[in-house]
Amino acid sequence: MTFVRMYNISVRRNSRMALVMIGLMAGVMACQTITETESVSDSELVLSDSVAYDSAYAKSIGADNYGMKQYIMAFLKTGPNRSADKEEAMRLQRAHLDNITRMAEEGKLVLAGPFLDNDSIRGIYIFDVCTIEEAQALTATDPAIKAGSLVMELRPWYGSAALMDVNKLHKKAAKEGI
Repeated sequence: MTFVRMYNISVRRNSRMALVMIGLMAGVMACQTITETESVSDSELVLSDSVAYDSAYAKSIGADNYGMKQYIMAFLKTGPNRSADKEEAMRLQRAHLDNITRMAEEGKLVLAGPFLDNDSIRGIYIFDVCTIEEAQALTATDPAIKAGSLVMELRPWYGSAALMDVNKLHKKAAKEGI
C-alpha cells in the first residue's frame, strides 16, 4: 500500500511550477483506486499500488500513450475595473461562480479555483478545449471578464487526462455547492 500524505505546500507568488505540480498531483490521485477496506485518517489516503492500464478508460478521457492530454490553462488576473461598491462586487462574484458551475457542467471547465493570497493573479481555470480561441470564447461568457473586474492569460498546458474526472470526484467530497 502507498500512503499519500497531504502536506502544507507553500506556493510562492506567481509560481507556475507549483500550479503544474498541484494539477499533476490531482491527476495522479484521480487515477488511483482507493482501497475501501482500510481505515483512512484525515491526514492520509490509502491507495492501491496495482492500478492497471485501462484502454477503454484512457480513450474515454482522451488520454495519449502517456495518460496525458492538452488543456488550456487560464490565469485569472485583477482587471482594471474593480467595483468599490460592495453589493455590486458581490453580485458580480455570484454571477462569476454561476458561470464556473455552468462551464463545469458542460464539461468544458475541468478545474477552477482562487489563489489564497492577494496577488494580482486571482485564480486559475483549466479548460478541456484544444485552442486558445475556444478558451477565449468561454472566458468571454464570464461576467467578471465582461465587467473588466478580471482579465485572463491563456496558455496551452499538457497534463494528466485523469483530470477529466476531478469534477465527478469533487461532487463526492463537497457538502455544499459554490
